[in-house]
Amino acid sequence: MFDEAMGGDSWMFSRALVAKCREAFEGLSSLVDVGGSTGDTAKVIAEAFPGIHCTVFDLPHVVAAAAASTEETLGSNLSYVAGDMLTDDIPQADALFFKWVLIDWPDEPCLKVLKQCKKALSNSNGGKGKVMIVDHVMGHESCSDKSSMGTSLLFDLGVMACLEGYVRTEEQWAKLFSDAGFSDYTITPVAGLRLLIQVYP
Repeated sequence: MFDEAMGGDSWMFSRALVAKCREAFEGLSSLVDVGGSTGDTAKVIAEAFPGIHCTVFDLPHVVAAAAASTEETLGSNLSYVAGDMLTDDIPQADALFFKWVLIDWPDEPCLKVLKQCKKALSNSNGGKGKVMIVDHVMGHESCSDKSSMGTSLLFDLGVMACLEGYVRTEEQWAKLFSDAGFSDYTITPVAGLRLLIQVYP
């Protein structure tokens, strides 16, 4: 049910992402969708940018089912790799992509994952790759009006009640990036409360 819910969200949001943030994908030759579930986001990116080889990296049972269901329509620039982002090396690529993944986890595992991302990027594209995170930033100026803040707080309560993570402020995101060894980041509004955070080595 979780995979289906994430997949349904991906079809709608990913099209807005590639339309509004095309420059974020330009110049990339490879991208790994970490925790990419059924691959719906990666499919949209692969279709919009045929020059980018997209890899979906998720737990073995998730990618096995996803790959089997899309075998006939699998494009040459889309593949699946089984693994656990918390215990296995993340595949090397120009960009490591997370959509609604890090929000699920508390700081310690997120920091571990980001450090693994730093390691993967240091061995790819001359160390000039980036991490791309689609998430929410509590109190960001693009969604700081009263209505948006109320929605943010309710969303945060839902995440904390059902999962182990929470909605981070920009300061909390920045500390994670710095502690993981990254030097800079940018934040771009995409749709509603969702933002694209690009993190650089």
